[in-house]
Amino acid sequence: MDSGAALTVDRDALLAAARNAAAQAYAPYSGFHVGAALAFADGAIVTGANVENASYGLTLCAETVAVGKAMADGRRGALLAVAVIGGKAGAVGRGDPVTPCGRCRQVLTELAQLGGTDPTVWYFSESTVLELRLSELLPHAFGPANLG
Repeated sequence: MDSGAALTVDRDALLAAARNAAAQAYAPYSGFHVGAALAFADGAIVTGANVENASYGLTLCAETVAVGKAMADGRRGALLAVAVIGGKAGAVGRGDPVTPCGRCRQVLTELAQLGGTDPTVWYFSESTVLELRLSELLPHAFGPANLG
């Protein structure tokens, strides 16, 4: 997997895109807004925000929304980096950094494996930036190659 390509991604621009996405969250029940931004090898950035539902199990996480948008636009792989930020409305980025849930880790892994990348994932708060590779968040991941 390609791990060096993420060095060309502008971390601050990706964070700004994630923060802007969080402002678009639909979170009337929890009041917790999350934004995600995906950076691709061609320079494109695709964003997503969480979308809650009165039937809580149907809620969509920001990362899943971003991956869905990317896939709907025909993007298959070439994922270099991911930025995630979250928090209560009006306080996004305060407190501890927000990391993707297990489902989102799997959804991100599917997209990354289609292009053979291991993207950098950044989680932000006002005082902390955590940086990990997706493979560190979901070791021994199940993906497309496992079905072959």
